[in-house]
Amino acid sequence: MPSVSHIAAQTLQRRILDGHYAAGATLPGQRELSESLGISRASLREAISMLEALGLLRAQPGKGVFVTSGGQVAAADLPAGPNAMPPDAIFQMRYVIEPASAALTAGRRSADELAALQNCQAEMTRALDSGDLVGAADSDLRFHLALADFSGNPALAAITRQFQPQLAYSLRLPFADRSHLWQPADEHAAILAAVSAGDAAAARVAMARHLDSAAGRVGIRFSHP
Repeated sequence: MPSVSHIAAQTLQRRILDGHYAAGATLPGQRELSESLGISRASLREAISMLEALGLLRAQPGKGVFVTSGGQVAAADLPAGPNAMPPDAIFQMRYVIEPASAALTAGRRSADELAALQNCQAEMTRALDSGDLVGAADSDLRFHLALADFSGNPALAAITRQFQPQLAYSLRLPFADRSHLWQPADEHAAILAAVSAGDAAAARVAMARHLDSAAGRVGIRFSHP
């Protein structure tokens, strides 16, 4: 079931896409906006953080929260991740664990697990078709969590779940680059094809390429372990 902040992010996204909040406009203050949405300020701040990572909003201390025009954000201007973790550190951590998850899943996936991954991919495609970046990022997250869960290694799955807030944040960032909006889905398709074929080596390579590409789309560079 979607969280309160997730539902609020969906609502704000619709208002932006419908033109209720035009590009360059300042959102109402937190008190007014939280009351209009019927949520707490803490949930509102979380929703705004989601939309900021997706490139739909930009917070400027002392000035307010502004609707962006959807242009690519420079790496230096990216919002900090959960617990102020730097984006490059998050991607480097993902590079350590996620290719292994993909490879292990390819070597042991069941028909039901493969169907679950395909469902995540289909949901992401539908969300992108409708311009729903919040939904696309949510499906993106489920795809990556499923690969860890299906790896057969409970320790790897537990580490990934513990890392979920940082993972979710890093998955949202590339969607800010509207010129390559479909690239995450295309890269997921390559990972899924390798997993479906039971090709562990290809799944590992496809995931590593996906991470390099996703980081590169927002100007993030990290050292490969």
